[in-house]
Amino acid sequence: MVKPTMVTNNIRTLRFAHGELTQAELAERVGLTRQTIIAIEQGKYSPTLEVAFQIAQVFGVPLDDVFQYPDAQEAGK
Repeated sequence: MVKPTMVTNNIRTLRFAHGELTQAELAERVGLTRQTIIAIEQGKYSPTLEVAFQIAQVFGVPLDDVFQYPDAQEAGK
């Protein structure tokens, strides 16, 4: 069984805020498969740093508007 990542994201929200961009359209723009975008959205997979920046660029927002990582205090809860 794959351990879920602690990284959370706002990709689904951002897709809908940007003209209801589909998972397939986002995948094509960053050179991934739709299945990989689904896994990232669901928190089952963490993208590489390069891919994370590419996703943020598609939406025209800073990286931390797309991805969040809990600070040490939150992670210990």
